[in-house]
Amino acid sequence: RIVAIFATGRVDNVSCASLRSDSALGVVGEDFVEHILFRVVDVDQTIQFVIGVSHIAEFSVIVIFVRQMMRHAADVAVVLRRACLFMPLLFHVNLSSPIFQNSTRKKKLSCEYMMNRRRVVITGMGAVTPIGKSAPELWNAIKAGKCGIAPITLFDATNCPVKIAAEVKDFKPEEHGIDPKEARRMARFTQFLVAAANEAVADANLSKEEIAADTTGIVAGNGLGGQDVVEETYSKYLEGGRRRVSPLAMPELIANEACANVSIALGITGSAWTICTACASGTDAIGVALDAVRSGRLDVCLAGGSESAITDYSIKSFAGMHALTDKFNDAPEKASRPFDKDRSGFVMGEGGAILVIEELEHAKARGAKIYAELAGYGSSADAYHITSPRPGGETCAKAMVKALKDAGVAPTDVDYYNAHGTSTHLNDLTETQMLKIALGEHAYKIKVSSTKSMTGHCVGAAGVIEAMISTLAIRDSFYPATINLDNPDAECDLDYVPNKGVEGNIDVAVSASLGFGGHNGIVVIKKFKE
Repeated sequence: RIVAIFATGRVDNVSCASLRSDSALGVVGEDFVEHILFRVVDVDQTIQFVIGVSHIAEFSVIVIFVRQMMRHAADVAVVLRRACLFMPLLFHVNLSSPIFQNSTRKKKLSCEYMMNRRRVVITGMGAVTPIGKSAPELWNAIKAGKCGIAPITLFDATNCPVKIAAEVKDFKPEEHGIDPKEARRMARFTQFLVAAANEAVADANLSKEEIAADTTGIVAGNGLGGQDVVEETYSKYLEGGRRRVSPLAMPELIANEACANVSIALGITGSAWTICTACASGTDAIGVALDAVRSGRLDVCLAGGSESAITDYSIKSFAGMHALTDKFNDAPEKASRPFDKDRSGFVMGEGGAILVIEELEHAKARGAKIYAELAGYGSSADAYHITSPRPGGETCAKAMVKALKDAGVAPTDVDYYNAHGTSTHLNDLTETQMLKIALGEHAYKIKVSSTKSMTGHCVGAAGVIEAMISTLAIRDSFYPATINLDNPDAECDLDYVPNKGVEGNIDVAVSASLGFGGHNGIVVIKKFKE
C-alpha cells in the first residue's frame, strides 16, 4: 500500500528539520526520506515539489514537499497529474480522505494514491562488433580477452597519422537477414543496426504481431551519422557537380536513418526515436527506452546504437584534436590501454547493438527468457567543454547517484562497473575520481573494467555494447578484464581487473558513457529476482 503525505518545507534542503510537523501525517523520523525520486520547480509558478520515498513496515510512504499549502483539491490533483509526466509511476488519485487542511475554509482535503512502478527486463540482444558479429560471439571474445584492433583496411591510411582501428571484419549484410538491394540503400552504420535488430528480435522470440503492436517501439543512439556516405558523396560532388550526387545520399547519411530502417524492416509502428549525445548516445537510448516502458507508453522497446566512422576524414579529424592514439601503429593490439600509465588516446571502433527491453509481466505472459532487470538510469551534463570532461568527476558522479537512486540501489550494493574507459588521460582519471565520489570507500571494493580495451571506442554503439556485456557478466558471474593494463597509473588506483577476467557473483552492474560535450549517461542492471 502507498500513502501520500503532503508537507510544507524547504525544497532545497529535504530533511526532517525542514518539515513542519503539524502539516505531515504521522511522525517523521530522522532518516525518513531514503532518497529523492524527482524534483520539479515552479509548477504553474506557484508550487515547488519534491518527492522522496521511505519504507515503513509493509507501507511505502511518499512524502511530497510543497512550497506552500494548496488550498483546493483541484490543486492537489494538478500536482499529482503533472508528477505522472515526470516520473514513470502510475497514480490512482483518491481525494476523499481528510488529510489536507484548507487554511481558509478549515476543511480537510486529502490525497491518497496507489503507485505501481513497472519493472523492466532485458529479453533479447543482438550485436555486430569488432570482436564478434553476434551477441554470443562478442561475449565469448570478451571472456577470452580478444582484441579487435588492427591496421585500417576500410580506406588507404598511408598518409594518415593513425593507421589502426577496431573494424568489423568481413561484414556481409545478406548474412544478417538484410536484402542485398536494401543494403545498397543503407549506410554502413544503418546496416549494423538492422543486423543487430534482426538478431535481437529472434533472440527475444518476438512474433510479428508483437513487433507490430502499438506498444512496441525503438530508440537508437548514433553520434556521427553516415560518415562514409558524406565522404564518398562529397568527392563525387567535387568531381562532377550535383549531377554526380546520388538522390539517396541525404537519406543515407542522416543520423535517424538507422532507427528508421529498423522500424521499416521490422514493422515497428509504436515509436521510433533517435538519440544523439555523442559517445553517450547508446546509453541514453537505453535510458529513454526504460522510461518509455516504465511509463506504460510501450510494453516492448528495442534500445540500440550504431556507428561507422572509420573513414579518412573522421580519423584525421579525431587525430587532429589529439583524441586518438598514434603511438601504437606497429602494435595495434596494445593501443587501447585504459587506466594504464602509458595510455595516449582512444582507438576508433564501429558496430551496432540492440537490447530488447520489456515490461516484466508482458515478458512473463509470453514465456520470454529474462537475462536481467534493467533497474535504473541517470544522466547529467558537465557544462564545461566541447570535448574534455569537467575535472574532478563531480558532475558525472551526479549521473551515477541518480541512476542508483532510480534503481533503488545503495552504493554498497554495486559489484561491477563497466567503465567508459576510453584510454585517454583525462577520461580515465576523471572516471576514477567520479567513482570515489559516488561510491565512497566502496569504490575500492568493486571491480571495474573497460572493455574498450578490446572493442575500441564504438561511439554511438558503445553504450549498448557495454550494457550488453554487463548483462552477460551478471548472467555468467564473470568480471571482464581490462587488457593491456601493464603499467598501473598511481592516480587510477581501483581494481580494474587487469589483463584477465575473473569469476565471481554479480548482483548489480553499472555501465557508464561519458560523451563529448559533457553528456553523461549511466544505467544500472540487476540480476533478475522475482
